[in-house]
Amino acid sequence: MAELFDPLTLRGVTLRNRIGVSPMCQYSAVDGLPNDWHVAHLGARAYGGAALVITEATAVEARGRITPGDTGIWSDAHTEAWSRITKLIHNAGAVAGIQLAHAGRKASTAVPWNGGKGVSDADGGWEPVGVTSEPFEPNYRTPHALTVAEIHQIQTAFRDAAVRADAAGFDWIEIHAAHGYLLHTFLSPLTNTRADEYGGSFENRARFLTETVKTVREVWPTEKALAVRLSATDWVDEGWTPQESVAVSRILKDLGVDLIDCSSGGIAPGIKIPTGPGYQVFLSDTVRHDAGVPTAAVGMITEPDHAAQIIHDGQADLVLLAREFLREPNWPILAAKALGKAGAVPIPVQYERAF
Repeated sequence: MAELFDPLTLRGVTLRNRIGVSPMCQYSAVDGLPNDWHVAHLGARAYGGAALVITEATAVEARGRITPGDTGIWSDAHTEAWSRITKLIHNAGAVAGIQLAHAGRKASTAVPWNGGKGVSDADGGWEPVGVTSEPFEPNYRTPHALTVAEIHQIQTAFRDAAVRADAAGFDWIEIHAAHGYLLHTFLSPLTNTRADEYGGSFENRARFLTETVKTVREVWPTEKALAVRLSATDWVDEGWTPQESVAVSRILKDLGVDLIDCSSGGIAPGIKIPTGPGYQVFLSDTVRHDAGVPTAAVGMITEPDHAAQIIHDGQADLVLLAREFLREPNWPILAAKALGKAGAVPIPVQYERAF
């Protein structure tokens, strides 16, 4: 029976505990390049005791950014910029993870503090691409519907990004197939109304993701971990379901995926989601047990005893915190103390007198 401060090993990657930093967009990059803000943001949480630090959604091509302020990894300049950050994370004793992403029809939007809606070409935006030409909502830009050849080009971009991630020193890749971004829109019948080999049946809707995973795994070193983030439910009966998440997770496991990060929602506006502490944990529990694959639990996990219970009860192998890590970069250190496990998480010598 695992506990919160036990190590977790996937392939040749060992996490020092079961606490990770979930990807959180900072909207602070220029031309996709991470900078001093990202160094401070990600480094602080690594030194705060997290076992795994995952970058924000990092675009595999420029048009795959959510906003002009998103990070990317589509050139060698990005590899060099990320190398500085992976070294810092490693020096802090944590595992460096990168979330490879493509925003699809949710691309070319303003940063949240500027309204978050579609950005025109004149203002630095671009034409997004999508599973179809249907926009996310009226204030978003209309996407270009991808051809099969263009789908294959994006899969190559994921493959090339994985090669750069390895060169940059990352230990862990998470492929983003959640929250209404490109890969998720191919999975969900709410958005995928294509009539070709990438639409229709479950197998066809899953094809973009499974082919992408296969091509990434071919170039990603065998000893390094590969995860996929799913929106494990669309929260409506006619959408993507937990049962389909189990089915695709079984396929992904056979393709070399080591962990499924179980989130939810984001496919379309107006869907009511019953939020509350740990509201998505049942999804990680379901996928873990029914698909037989390690999972991460996310979603309003803020209290140490709650995180510890999730791991103890076998509902997930890893807990990923997001906004709670924004509020408290040293959450793992404080959680260990609160749970009577002081010393289970290393404290930087410079900070010892504060704890």
